[in-house]
Amino acid sequence: MCEVIQVSKSGFYHWMKRQREPVTRRERYLYVRILEAFEQSGNRYGSRRIYRTLRSWGVICYENQVANIMRVNEIKPKTKRKYKWTTDSRHSKNIAANLLQRNFKADKVNKVMVGDITYIWTKEGWLYLSTVIDLYSRRVVGWKVADRITKELVIESLRDALIRRKPAEGLIFHSDRGSQYASDEFVEFLQDNKVLASMSRKGDCWDNAVAESFFKTIKSEMIYWYNFKTRAEAELRIFEYIEMFYNKTRLHSSNDYMSPVDFERKKLS
Repeated sequence: MCEVIQVSKSGFYHWMKRQREPVTRRERYLYVRILEAFEQSGNRYGSRRIYRTLRSWGVICYENQVANIMRVNEIKPKTKRKYKWTTDSRHSKNIAANLLQRNFKADKVNKVMVGDITYIWTKEGWLYLSTVIDLYSRRVVGWKVADRITKELVIESLRDALIRRKPAEGLIFHSDRGSQYASDEFVEFLQDNKVLASMSRKGDCWDNAVAESFFKTIKSEMIYWYNFKTRAEAELRIFEYIEMFYNKTRLHSSNDYMSPVDFERKKLS
């Protein structure tokens, strides 16, 4: 038979053995806990974060074991789509030096923050989201939405961050070279609040990778899965994702798989 179906004897007997093996009680238990963790993440986590979640619950398991159960049972996280540029750097306005040089680590809170803008489609039209992220914990510390992509939008999102965090003089704020960030009004706002400006090199998305990575994450894990009827509905979902899930719950690889809030609490306690 092995010659007819063109397989090795060892491969054939391995297949026969697997066919007779029942699903163990342990596998059934892990499957249920994996589903629990997966659903708790909003169907967003892959096997690596599911494994970390289970271990935090005290469940004894192995990462490859979790990955195999998820693969066999087709438990798949929400997939990503292509990212599209939002800001326009074709201008001759204020350009700041790149103070980060792709060093996306900070040794304390309120030392370096990064910002960017993205867009969300609703049946009422486009909604634009501007965010500010603290590099220390990857926590979204400021954000605003508007129906137009303006310099006021980025000013208000940074203002939100400054009010929440109250950083000391000398905070570095890094962004791309978008006209909103290079506007006279935004530069004046930075100067008034003793914030140092830093900008990516022209056309280099990797220079602001942390901010762009957040947008890819929120789009793949939430935005792409809704058909928003109104801008208000989209704003509510954004609030829920950022304030209730991403900051407080979502495990972040840069934080040793702790949420931004938990990471700050642990490091500052």
